[in-house]
Amino acid sequence: MNFTYYAPTEVVFGDDAERHTAEMLRKYGATKILLHYGGHSAQRSGLLDTLRRQLTDAGLEFIELGGVVPNPRLSKVREGIALCREHGVDFILAVGGGSVIDSAKAIGYGIPYQGDVWDIYARRAVPQTVVPVGVVLTIPAAGSEMSNSSVITAEGAQGEDLKRGYTNNLCRPRFAIMNPRLTFTLPPYQTACGVVDILMHTLERYFTRGNDMALTDALAESLMRTVIECGPKVLADPHDYAARASIMWASSLSHNDLTANRDLGDWATHGIEHELSGLYDVAHGAGLAAVWPAWALAVMDHAPERFTRLAVNVFGVPYDFTSTRNTALAGIRAAMDFFRRMDMPVNITELLGGRPASDEDIDLMARKCTAGGPVGRLVRLDTAAVASILHQANTNPLP
Repeated sequence: MNFTYYAPTEVVFGDDAERHTAEMLRKYGATKILLHYGGHSAQRSGLLDTLRRQLTDAGLEFIELGGVVPNPRLSKVREGIALCREHGVDFILAVGGGSVIDSAKAIGYGIPYQGDVWDIYARRAVPQTVVPVGVVLTIPAAGSEMSNSSVITAEGAQGEDLKRGYTNNLCRPRFAIMNPRLTFTLPPYQTACGVVDILMHTLERYFTRGNDMALTDALAESLMRTVIECGPKVLADPHDYAARASIMWASSLSHNDLTANRDLGDWATHGIEHELSGLYDVAHGAGLAAVWPAWALAVMDHAPERFTRLAVNVFGVPYDFTSTRNTALAGIRAAMDFFRRMDMPVNITELLGGRPASDEDIDLMARKCTAGGPVGRLVRLDTAAVASILHQANTNPLP
C-alpha cells in the first residue's frame, strides 16, 4: 500500500509538562492568544490559574472563551470566531480534551475564512489557511491533540442536529502538552469513554482489506492490548501514574496515523455513532461501545481473518481450529466483556438508560448517516444496512 505519513505536532510529555506552555507559545509565534476551554474542571483544578499566571509573566496577551460542551457546538465556534476577529487573535490554546480541541480547530478554520465556517464541515468549501492551535491535554480520548480531524455539531430544531467531521492537515496542532497527572481527577465514566474512544480509533484503522501489514498490525495490536490492560487499572486506582501515562500516550498514537493512514480504515462505526450522539447527545465513547458489536457481527464474514487475528492477538482468545468463525465470534464477545468491565454499554438500550431507539429514530439516523453515500470501507453499507445494524444494536447482538 502506498501512503503518506505526516505527524508534525511537537509533544511535551511528563509530570509538570504544562510549565512549558508559554515557552511553546513563543516558539510558535503566538502574540495574541485565545485561551479556550470547557466547563469548570480546569478552573477547579487550578490549571487555568496556573496558565493565566504563566502567560501573564511571559508578557503574552490573551483573551478567554470557555463553555465548550461534549459534542462541541457550532454556535460556540461562531462565537469564538467573532471574538478572535475582534481582538486580533493569532493563536488558539485549547485546554481540555477532544471537544475543546475540535472547537479550537474549527475556530482556527473560521477566523480567516470569509464565509460561514459550517461551509467547511458541510464540504462546500476547502480552507486555505488556519489560525494555529496548541493543546494542553486534560482528557485522553479523541486523539485530536495530534490528529488532522475535528468534529462539530450544528444545532437544529426537533433533534435534527448534524454532527459532521472534517479532515485537513492544516489543523494539526503545533504542539501538545501532556501531563498524565492532570487526568487523575477525571470521573470514572469520562475515563472509560476515553479508553473506548482510543481503542476504537485503532480498530477503525485495523479493519482494512489489506493483510500484508505485519508491522502496522503489530503496532496496533500492542496499542490495543496496552489500553485493555491499563483501562481497568485506572478505574481501580485513578492515581496510577504509569497506567494514566500509557493511556494518554495511546490516545495520541491511536489517531496520528501511526497504526495506518486514516484513508485506509473503515470508519463506519464512527459514522453511525455520530448520528447517534447527534440525535441523543450521548458521550462519544459510550456510543461507540454500543454500536461496534452490532457492526462487527454484520461484517465479520467479509473479513474473517481480521476478526480472528483481533480475537487471538488482542483479546487472547484461543484459536478454534474447528471453526474460524467461532474464533471471530469469541473475539467480539471478548470486546463486549471489556466494555462491560469498563462500565460501558454494549447496546443502544443500555446507552439510553433502558429505552431502545425508536424505529423512526433509526430510520432518521440511517438516512443522515448515508446522505453522502454508503459508509465504511471494509464493507460498503447503504441506508438499509446501517438501519439493520442500528436495529441489531438496540439489544445485545451476541447475548
